Order: sequence, then C-alpha cells, then structure tokens
Amino acid sequence: MRAAIVRAFNAPLEVTDVPTPEPGPEQVLVRIEASGLCHTDIHAWRGDWPVKPSPPFIPGHEGVGIVEAIGASVTRVAVGQRVALPWLATACGTCDHCVGGWETLCESQQNTGYSVDGGYAEYAVADARYVGLVPKGIDPVDAAPLTCAGVTTYKAVKVAGTRSSDLVAVFGVGGLGHLAVQYAAIAGGTVVAVDLFDDKLEQAKTLGATYTVNAREQDVAAEIQGLGGADQAIVTAVSPRAFEQAFASLRRGGTLSMVGLPADNDMTLPIFETVLQGITVRGSIVGTRKDLAEVFELHRLGRTRVVREVRRLDSVNEDFAAVEAGEVTARLVFTF
Repeated sequence: MRAAIVRAFNAPLEVTDVPTPEPGPEQVLVRIEASGLCHTDIHAWRGDWPVKPSPPFIPGHEGVGIVEAIGASVTRVAVGQRVALPWLATACGTCDHCVGGWETLCESQQNTGYSVDGGYAEYAVADARYVGLVPKGIDPVDAAPLTCAGVTTYKAVKVAGTRSSDLVAVFGVGGLGHLAVQYAAIAGGTVVAVDLFDDKLEQAKTLGATYTVNAREQDVAAEIQGLGGADQAIVTAVSPRAFEQAFASLRRGGTLSMVGLPADNDMTLPIFETVLQGITVRGSIVGTRKDLAEVFELHRLGRTRVVREVRRLDSVNEDFAAVEAGEVTARLVFTF
C-alpha cells in the first residue's frame, strides 16, 4: 500500500509502498478513502509536544474509509461499512474517565497517527470499538475533517456552555475554526470571528459569524469588549498571543475554551483578573465517541458545511508547508 511516513522529525515525509497491515482480533482493516490534514499532524512530524511520537510512523487522525476485513472478536462493525479513525485510537475502557463518559482523558489511551499508525495511507487498522460510524449519505471527504476538526470544536463549544444569549468569540477560523463558528451559531450564540486574514473572515461571515475582527489590524480585546465582552472565547489558533487576546476579550464570568496546541507551550494568565472577574479557563480535548456521533448527525441533517480542498498524498510535504504559512483557507483532505 502507499503511505506517507515520518522517518525523522522535521525530515520530509517519505511517500512510499509498505506492507498492508493485518487486523488483530479486535481490529478492523479500513481502506482509506479520505484523510484530513490537521495541524496536529504537523506538530507530530516536528516532534513539537512534550510527549512525542516515535518515528517511523504514519500520521493522520482524520481517516475515513470502508471496512475490508474484521478481526475474530469484532461485532460492532461489518465488512463494507464506512467508518472514521479519530484521534482516540483506543483506551482502557475501565478507568474512572472511561466509565464516566470521558474516554478522551484516559491515561492509557493510544492516539491515531501519533502512537499508532494513522490515515495517511491506503489502508489502516483500527480498534473496532473506537472507530466512528459514518452515516449513509455523508461524503467521506466531508466526514474526514469532521472526525477531528468537527468533533474537537463541537466539544469546545459544548463544554463552554454556549447559550442563545451569548456572544462567542472564535479565534482562528481555518480548518477547525470555520466549524467552531458554525457550532457556536447552532448553539444560538452570536459569533465574533477573529483571524489575521480577511479572506478567512469573509468566509466566516458566510458560515454564521455576525462580527469579524482582523487581529493584524485591530485591537482584538477592545473590539470585542466594545460589543459587551465575550461570554465564551474558543481558541483554535496556534499562537499563545491569541490565547492572551481571548482572555482579555472575555466579559466577567466568561469562559476561555482552549483548543489549539501551540509549539510554544506557555501563555501569561493574570491571576488578579481571573479571580476578580470570575473567569473560567478550561482545556477541551477532542471529543468522545458520542460527540462524534452527534457531529455526524448534524452534518447529515445539513446543518454544517465543511470547507475543504482535495489533495493527493504525493503533495503532503508541500501541503504541510502551505498550512504552516497560513496560505490555506480550507481543510486539506487527501484522497486515495
């Protein structure tokens, strides 16, 4: 099978032929139809984060495809079914987090395209208990970004507690943020989109944003405070500065929902203002299997639109560079 492989951090990915994997007893073999490019894949390739993957590995945690073979113990899915391979590849299933419906916090979890091989390949194996079930009628090229960008931003809006009376600021309206704008609007919030590029801000308006702020040209906090301050700020950008601007944009009692994971791991959080203004700061890590099912259902009902561009796997290195340079306004999706 054809696959893109990280042989060493920061070295160009090698697109080459490798053996097709065999599914274990609780696994499925999936013929990948589409696989989204998430910024996390770039962080994995660079080895940016404190917990690093171990090269060689195949990135990609937005793989969608057809089950071609199943292990002896598999009963949840069948051959011929379309499934998605999310960030959460597998978890222990027995810890407090798993049994409490927060399997994404499991300390024993494995992650697709990071600690186990992912979807930048014609075939991948996955734990049948943790794959997402893609409803009929959803284009796999849409389903791929929903598998991470969708469920991640949906969860961030959900845990932030957005209500119909709220002003919601979305920082970064690219591959994740354009979906965050839609989920915040679906929840009933009035959305302020914040980005550095006017074309992304114009796109955000078509997706449900009422206000836009260009962070390169305007004082973000002043603009949003002029609207009354944000009840929630959802930060998908990968710059600590964006997190600090988001905090300063909140009204009293507001919530900062942290989603993006910058390579620079530190931000300044003022203790005095956090305490006196009753600010809530919370991390939001992807979403559970239930969240992903809800994301797919919203899309099946026609309530969300995925802005994406289709690419071929051979261009993966150029595509990584384009995403890093901010030259892409859509989610890139590799097709096979």
